[in-house]
Amino acid sequence: MGILSWVLFGLLAGVIARGIMPGKQNMGMFMTIITGVAGALVGGAISTALGFGKVTGFNIYSVAIATAGAVAVLFAFYKIRACKQF
Repeated sequence: MGILSWVLFGLLAGVIARGIMPGKQNMGMFMTIITGVAGALVGGAISTALGFGKVTGFNIYSVAIATAGAVAVLFAFYKIRACKQF
């Protein structure tokens, strides 16, 4: 996939992940794209390690993997941020 494809894919996965996560996320479009791309990398690495497959392009399976990874990235980010506030 080209860089524009990764940006659009990251935006799609990030928006879906933000919709799934409860609460308000104070982040702009750039951080949503970064979250989606990071989610695709994390989700792809975990699913490849478990033998389920990898992110290969714009298909429903890859979007599901990237979205699950983006939810995990958001969850980890908010847990780390909550620990820093104490």
